[in-house]
Amino acid sequence: MMKKLTQFAVAAVCVTGFMSAMALDGGALYLDPTKGGCSACHGKDAKTPIMPTYPRLAGQNADYAFNQMKDIQTGKRNNGMTAAMKGITHLTTDEEKKAIAKWLSEQ
Repeated sequence: MMKKLTQFAVAAVCVTGFMSAMALDGGALYLDPTKGGCSACHGKDAKTPIMPTYPRLAGQNADYAFNQMKDIQTGKRNNGMTAAMKGITHLTTDEEKKAIAKWLSEQ
């Protein structure tokens, strides 16, 4: 009985770790409309925003991108270009923001 319980516990930890890794797929989060839908404005490839005033995000430094998302969320960064993002940055956790920022830096 104890052996079965141990095997179950190990399997549960493995599955949980796998699910966490899947949940933090920055590219999938970037495209996900329930997480803000970054691609709707910045382009599916993060290189072709829908308006010339929106920034290209591909290749951006990961720390910089994360900090910008956080600063927009908290209101520390507040200018004309942040209004649209202000309403959606709460849809991602800090870990998800980091995953998106990392993905952007790799594009």
